[in-house]
Amino acid sequence: MRGKLISTITTGAIIGVVASAMIVPNMDRSTKRRVRKTGKMVKNMAEDMYDSVKDYIL
Repeated sequence: MRGKLISTITTGAIIGVVASAMIVPNMDRSTKRRVRKTGKMVKNMAEDMYDSVKDYIL
C-alpha cells in the first residue's frame, strides 16, 4: 500500500510539472510571482502537515 501511495504522489507531481511547464511561459511577471509565492505556501503547509502526521504516528 505504501508503494502505491508513493507512486500516486510521484505521478501527480510529474503531471503538475508538465502542466506548469506548458502554462508558465504564457504568464506575465506578476502572475509568475504569485504562482511562485502560492507554491511556496503550499509546500510549507504540506511540510507542516507531514510533520504533524509523522509526530502523531510515531
